[in-house]
Amino acid sequence: MKLKFDSSDDDPLEKVTTAEATRQLIEFYRTSQYSYSELERVDQISKVKGTVLDAGGSQSSFLMQALTLTKRSFVNMSRDFGYYWLRLVIYLVVTICIGTIYLNVGTSYNAILARGSCASFVFGFVTFMSIGGFPSFVEDMKVFQRERLNGHYGVTAFVVSNTLSAMPFLIMITFISGTVCYFMVRLHPGFAHYAFFVLCLYASVTVVESLMMAIASVVPNFLMGIIIGAGIQGIFMLVSGFFRLPNDIPKPFWRYPMSYISFHFWALQGQYQNDLKGLVFDSQPPNQFKIPGEYILENVFQIDVHRSKWIDLSVLFSMIIIYRIIFFVMIKINEDVTPWVRSYIARRRLQHKNGSQNHTVAPDAVAKSPSLNNFVANRDLA
Repeated sequence: MKLKFDSSDDDPLEKVTTAEATRQLIEFYRTSQYSYSELERVDQISKVKGTVLDAGGSQSSFLMQALTLTKRSFVNMSRDFGYYWLRLVIYLVVTICIGTIYLNVGTSYNAILARGSCASFVFGFVTFMSIGGFPSFVEDMKVFQRERLNGHYGVTAFVVSNTLSAMPFLIMITFISGTVCYFMVRLHPGFAHYAFFVLCLYASVTVVESLMMAIASVVPNFLMGIIIGAGIQGIFMLVSGFFRLPNDIPKPFWRYPMSYISFHFWALQGQYQNDLKGLVFDSQPPNQFKIPGEYILENVFQIDVHRSKWIDLSVLFSMIIIYRIIFFVMIKINEDVTPWVRSYIARRRLQHKNGSQNHTVAPDAVAKSPSLNNFVANRDLA
């Protein structure tokens, strides 16, 4: 198809096509003084001896990259109110509501299920609210992808810096909200029990953060990412051992392996032991006999009392490392595998389209994109 310049009737170029005008301009430039001067300059530069520059990206060390990125991420997180400060306010409001509802829960017969419900809500819904930071995670990933293309730093430095910069905010959120909830409800007295509760809450929130970062690395859409993250956590909550007791969960798939993959399962197992073990509860009716917490753990919540609660906590912290590794792997897959897959699909579609039109295309032409320089060179050769 020939495209013509917009012109009046007396314009001498009204019959000249765009391709012909482009060809003539290129030909005039080749024989012009500017072209000869540039060729001479290129020849002079090529004769200069020196060190070949390495285009391998940033020359700074891994430690410097991680330190610089950690400082920058920490500043961005502290300035963005919606990143962690708003979540701190929401967490505080929610934990105050929990504290007022379960205020001084005590050790009566009704307090047995009340303590279990309180722990389930804290480690279920409160940690679930961490998906609210997903839009900020997506923005971080967009910045990373632009800077990664320029070779400023590596994937490992980004993952490490993101983990370190978020750690102070997560500790602050879990410490403040966990302290309010623990002392308003008056769970198991003792500093060791209080420290376990805060550490378990911190580990659960950090696992959710790592999970959402892994999702953000492959799902750049806000709505889709939140839906996927909410669906995964909803499944994990179902097999946590509260809505359905561990021995009653169907074994082929939901008990093995889903319940053991769920971080809610390990968080509740550890917190139940942390809260109930060592306490004595009233019977129904009261003043007849006392019910030890160990009996409740084994027969009501179906928990193995021989396994230490610190093992459950160590599993949660190991999940943080595993999800961060998954985050790293997903970024590498998105960098290396995804472009190859898209290129392969595009070539297959183009070959199929050309085959359906009974038109043969050269293999090198399939891999190349249309170029004006190639068009003009082919015209000159012809």
